Amino acid sequence: MAVVAPKNQIMEGVWAKARQGQKRIVLPETDDARTLVAAEIIDKVDLGKVILLGDKDELNQKAKEAGANIDNLEIIDPLKADKLDEYTEKFFELRKGKVASLDDAKKALENFLYFGTMMVKLDDADGMVAGASNTTADVLRPAFQIVKTAPGISLVSAYFAMIVPDCQYPDLAPDEEKGFFLYADSGGNPDPTAEELADIAITTCETIENIFNAKKAYAAMLSYSTKGSAKHPRIDKVIEATRIANEKRPDLAIDGELQGDSALVERVGKKKAPGSAVAGRANCLIFPDLDSGNINYKLTQYLGKAEAYGPLLQGLDKPINDLSRGASVEDIVNVAAIVAVKAMVPYGKRD
Repeated sequence: MAVVAPKNQIMEGVWAKARQGQKRIVLPETDDARTLVAAEIIDKVDLGKVILLGDKDELNQKAKEAGANIDNLEIIDPLKADKLDEYTEKFFELRKGKVASLDDAKKALENFLYFGTMMVKLDDADGMVAGASNTTADVLRPAFQIVKTAPGISLVSAYFAMIVPDCQYPDLAPDEEKGFFLYADSGGNPDPTAEELADIAITTCETIENIFNAKKAYAAMLSYSTKGSAKHPRIDKVIEATRIANEKRPDLAIDGELQGDSALVERVGKKKAPGSAVAGRANCLIFPDLDSGNINYKLTQYLGKAEAYGPLLQGLDKPINDLSRGASVEDIVNVAAIVAVKAMVPYGKRD
């Protein structure tokens, strides 16, 4: 078994919470050796209960070839599952008008991604991790069709958890939380509306508190302007998004429009945004579009030598997460831990 352990204090906290929760995580991509090796590790380090999809004899042979031991793991064959008829009827109901017949519904569930998503939808699993051997579109299609977004959330967004070594920012963060940020949306929505940007900020605040156990979320709605220093329709979108977010969730610390230095540096924040509850404290950096979000995460990763976990999905009613097709075994294990913790706290609640 490959040796996998959390690399930093942030992921140590995620692993600890996952161990407490013992959630059921379905891994449908059992055609991929990385999935089978990761499944053994998740079980051995006690991050949750793994469910593999496929024919048991075939999977045991594949696991042997991959050097993995899956003897203790639950295996369900979607083609012979006891609940196949129940899933078929429910899927047909959910996709009424989109799926022509029960036979077509059953055929769709031969796809392990669809079957695994139905398990999550019907509470036979708490979360799903896939994407090592399927495209993002393939993973998200059943998630959007079956699970859909959480109540009150208009869209699914993607964030990166960024851990920057030897970082002194944000200035006003506790020492143990300096250098840890969520960047959103950095992998999903190219040009969110003001309403969508507000929801991205809200879900990111909940993510950093509930999954990564930050003492408090501080979301900076980023722009090239701080509090009216420039004028442009792009800035107006950020200002409107801030207003909407504060109206929807006045309990959260969300402020904008803020430049990056105002968000992170106390002396700059005091000068440019006096009275802001977020300036100098921001641990959730909310980008106005995917260009800025994706560019910034990659620059931080390589120039700042940061650890970047993601893209991680937020906003679905139940946790399903995509992986890069270049994902390592370690990536699969860590994403499974994050999904397990997300399954512990629905949106709108705090543990």
